[in-house]
Amino acid sequence: MFDYGELRLLILAMIGERPRHGYELIKVIEERFGGSYTPSPGVIYPTLSWLVDIGYTDVTAEDAGRKRYQITPEGEAFLIANRVAADALLSRTVSTRGGPPPGTPAPVVRSMENLNLALRMRLGQGPADADALERIAAAIDAAARAVERA
Repeated sequence: MFDYGELRLLILAMIGERPRHGYELIKVIEERFGGSYTPSPGVIYPTLSWLVDIGYTDVTAEDAGRKRYQITPEGEAFLIANRVAADALLSRTVSTRGGPPPGTPAPVVRSMENLNLALRMRLGQGPADADALERIAAAIDAAARAVERA
């Protein structure tokens, strides 16, 4: 689901939005990916510990032993330096307002996100010539026809 370091950056960006608990991060990531990906506590908590150890987040103990993580100035500086990558990760997530219908199988959501990312990356390289745009549109149309037949 993520390349090396991407989950750490995603978690830091989410904590940068507002302080969060570990369990809350699990649920927010699951929601943003339309249920197609749910990070395990065995992934989230070591990542949070790493973010604390490196100085990008602080942790505050709350009632019932819960820990709330908040971004530090060092974490904010790291996010600013990596804003393009963080924004790309956040844009890969599927919101409940515009994503696939609930219950869409994970392989389909992944494929939709791959197409979305490929289009953003290709079109973000600058203007494409008419031939390239025709090939892109033809590929998408062919995929749509194949989905309709499936």
